[in-house]
Amino acid sequence: MENRIRIIDSQVLSDDWYLLKKTTFDYQRRDGQWQRQSRETYDRGNGATILLYNRERRTVVLTRQFRFPAYVNGTLDGMLIEACAGLLDHDDPATCIKRETEEETGYRVNDVRKVFEAYMSPGSVTERLFFFVGAYEPRHKVSAGGGEAHEGEDIEVLEPTLDEALAMVERGEIRDGKTIMLLQYAKLNRLLD
Repeated sequence: MENRIRIIDSQVLSDDWYLLKKTTFDYQRRDGQWQRQSRETYDRGNGATILLYNRERRTVVLTRQFRFPAYVNGTLDGMLIEACAGLLDHDDPATCIKRETEEETGYRVNDVRKVFEAYMSPGSVTERLFFFVGAYEPRHKVSAGGGEAHEGEDIEVLEPTLDEALAMVERGEIRDGKTIMLLQYAKLNRLLD
């Protein structure tokens, strides 16, 4: 692929919260023709997400928090129900998700398992997301969670059954892609059976 792409120009459009660039490049199509294209890419780093589950109670741990992009795109209160997630911040994915789990949910888990990774919006966002699952017990609760206030987080911790969470997807109450993927993974792989 390296021989099929020639970078012509790259401009930084914003370097405020994360990096937004506009890149002009020539791309050699499968038929051998070269085509000039221009794309904007948003680079916020890679991230990790986890679905915590308790087999005995058949529950999962989810979060609810305000998401400004969802608000400006028609979600009246801007609140989304999601699986716990966060940016790697120079950590490996497993270390990151353990840290984020404790910060957001209050659960300290040590045994997490990576199940897959995916690009969530590859048309414009560079982020690769690492997906994990991990069992939790009530005794793993070390704090109320809620996130880091200095990072603007104000997170509510939810603990529905897997069936309740899947019904929430069906009713349109859960609309976050990573969360839907993890809930479906749990159902398809019978994590709570």
